[in-house]
Amino acid sequence: MKNYPAIILAGGFGTRLKSVINDLPKPMAMLNSKPFLHYVFLYLTRQGISQAILSVGYKASIIEAYFGDKYLDVEIIYSKEEEPLGTGGGIKRAFQLVDELAYVMNGDTFFDIELKALQQFHSVTNSDISLALKPMRNFDRYGTVQVQSERITKFEEKKPVEEGLINGGVYFMHKEMLDKIGEEKFSFEKEVLEKFVGENHINGKIFDNYFIDIGIPEDYAKAQLDFKKMFG
Repeated sequence: MKNYPAIILAGGFGTRLKSVINDLPKPMAMLNSKPFLHYVFLYLTRQGISQAILSVGYKASIIEAYFGDKYLDVEIIYSKEEEPLGTGGGIKRAFQLVDELAYVMNGDTFFDIELKALQQFHSVTNSDISLALKPMRNFDRYGTVQVQSERITKFEEKKPVEEGLINGGVYFMHKEMLDKIGEEKFSFEKEVLEKFVGENHINGKIFDNYFIDIGIPEDYAKAQLDFKKMFG
């Protein structure tokens, strides 16, 4: 199976984490003396990924100084935003450095899935975009995803939910999906996923694997404990 690169969105401000990370980009939040992105790279090496495109913006120099052009056997290319482009704009710009297909993931969430399984699912289902979906219980921080078989039919807004599927923030897709968007600044979730959900093959594979989003102090603290067990 061909080895494709991973685009990592690492331009977040970390507004809700200011109390614990000060003025760092969110993916540089320290967990057990290592930045969160270190664990993302550990994960990529375990998944056999040899190249990453880091989409950076806010205080990008801090990320570059730490990770350089290669980290844990993963070659790094930087896609730089001079001004915030939104998730969609960041992904679109990063895809200029990719031949065709790539994984896309957030630099402030960790979803421990098998990437090759998502790639195989993408091929078997003839998807335009494949999403890794996470089943969760009793939550209100995330919107839910409605599916019929593997086909995603609707993305719903955040609200209290007893159980449901959420978008785990890991995708596999072709760069041409973003050619339909003329703007430079846009939301991937709103202007691609929600806009094209009825007319394109946007499919989801469920992975009931470890997931954490360090966007709030409580989960940032939880990740410290979890990663110590997972990575030593």
